[in-house]
Amino acid sequence: MRSEHSLYKLNLGRCANDFFLHKISSLGDCSLLHTSPVRENGCTKLTVNGFHCPPEEAKNGEEKKDKTSQEKEDGEKGKANGQQKKEGQIEPKGWEEEEEFEKCHFLVSFSVYFTWFVLTVHAYFREFLRRYGIESNKAAVERTELRGFAPLVDSFEAIYARNCYMRVRDVFERPIGGVPGAKVKLVDRQTDDFCWTFKFPGSQTEVINVSSYNYLGFAQNAGPCAEMAAKAVEKGGLSTCGSALEVGQCSIQSDLENLVANFLGVEEAICFSMGFATNSMNVACLVDEDSLIVSDQFNHASLILGARMSSATIRVFRHNDMPDLERVLRDAIVYGNERTGRPFAKIVIVVEGIYSMEGSICKLRELITLKKRYKCYLYLDEAHSIGAMGRTGRGVIEYWGCDPADVDVCMGTFTKSFGAAGGYLAGKSSLIAHLRRHSPTSFYSLAMSAPVAQQVFTSMSIIMGRDNTDQGWRRIERLARNTRYFRLRLKQMGFIVYGSEDSPVIPIMIYHPTKCGLWGRLLLERKISAVVVSFPATAMTESRCRICISAAHDKEMLDKVLDAIDEVGDISATKHSNRTHRYSQLDVKW
Repeated sequence: MRSEHSLYKLNLGRCANDFFLHKISSLGDCSLLHTSPVRENGCTKLTVNGFHCPPEEAKNGEEKKDKTSQEKEDGEKGKANGQQKKEGQIEPKGWEEEEEFEKCHFLVSFSVYFTWFVLTVHAYFREFLRRYGIESNKAAVERTELRGFAPLVDSFEAIYARNCYMRVRDVFERPIGGVPGAKVKLVDRQTDDFCWTFKFPGSQTEVINVSSYNYLGFAQNAGPCAEMAAKAVEKGGLSTCGSALEVGQCSIQSDLENLVANFLGVEEAICFSMGFATNSMNVACLVDEDSLIVSDQFNHASLILGARMSSATIRVFRHNDMPDLERVLRDAIVYGNERTGRPFAKIVIVVEGIYSMEGSICKLRELITLKKRYKCYLYLDEAHSIGAMGRTGRGVIEYWGCDPADVDVCMGTFTKSFGAAGGYLAGKSSLIAHLRRHSPTSFYSLAMSAPVAQQVFTSMSIIMGRDNTDQGWRRIERLARNTRYFRLRLKQMGFIVYGSEDSPVIPIMIYHPTKCGLWGRLLLERKISAVVVSFPATAMTESRCRICISAAHDKEMLDKVLDAIDEVGDISATKHSNRTHRYSQLDVKW
């Protein structure tokens, strides 16, 4: 029945579009979110000339064209081969040049699958030996005092943790003994039972830190941010000792909410004390059982948890694939809610600004085009992009030169670019008023502590230039320079590097899970702290080393990290790129 309906719809031609418009007109009237009217002259409100802006962006704002009108012109002129673009469809427009997801050789993929096969067989064999008391190593055997307790995880997760994760546990969960700035002190630890337990000799090792989300370098224990945070402790203490709904919030948090709204160019904002909870506890407040959440397949766990905690229907589209997103939206409008047999009252598209594992940037212009075309709502998570993207640090909205009013819910965290903790939601006043009344984080969790709110307020003020210096602009400029330099150097070396050119999150593809431990240990020997990631944080065949660039890094630090990665890449044979020739002749300058 579904396939016949699809064929019937395609054969209707223009009548199908009228049917879509009729369906779309029934959406959005009963929502607490309110979209803005379409502007006639495009959606550019912020200056985008300068750093962290798309290469094709015109320097003169008047030269920019609205994406929708450009699509209509393309449809009228037709393509060179004579094929007309189908009305109402989104097609890729050269994004591949800006965003790379190079595939490895099929032999590499085969060897990765074979590695997992060997690991799995070996794990189950060891479990068999343990069950019958044959294995001599007792580290993975359940301790006597814990017998009788209910298991916390299922059998496969337990087997994976005991036989795969524990082998390389020493490269994860490393305790630090200082401020996670450009350099950080790691607490030394030793193990004599294959990472099941650790001993701490009391020493520390200083390493170059490319593992923290300290994008703008505000993770400091000296300077104006630290000084103002210390004064906030003297004035407001360390905690409000209650929720914002019960005992209120400190005055600096109210000032911060006003500053965030001003910084983003929206009507109002609300701040929370935990970044993860900003997503997980608030997504459900925006939808109900008659709603549809359309989520990118690589969205953060906090967004996934928030969507699952809601009563809404959830659909997933391929990562940054706008044609696939449009297909999901069309199907949702045509077929409606399968549970109720009625049209969806609200459709919310949920995406991130920068994807923390892929290093890719969302295609915001096309998202806004689709959102307006199908009368949906857009939830944008800028946890990694706010402060790090755009000429003045206002995130991907500024990066793509879009109007903040075209994004219905702007979300971000203070844990990355601002060197603090917590998160925010911003948008129209009606949205924020609804969240203050209905968000669990408003009446169950503590309000932000005074020193944390002050840290964010001071760092954001510096970014905005309210300290009467150019320090904020210089940090953003240095981050952009460091990012491009580091990415191009890695590509020249022959690594497969995922993500967008301007993203400070740089995933280096290792593929083999067994090489994650090797990378982590060899880099630490060279005084480099980097994050290695494998299953379940990534797909089983896409293990990687993730580098986070900071404005606090200088060229000497970057070169030292690059030299170390080059050596480790040769030792581990992980230079899999077939595109090295594209970058070998480039003169990469910092």
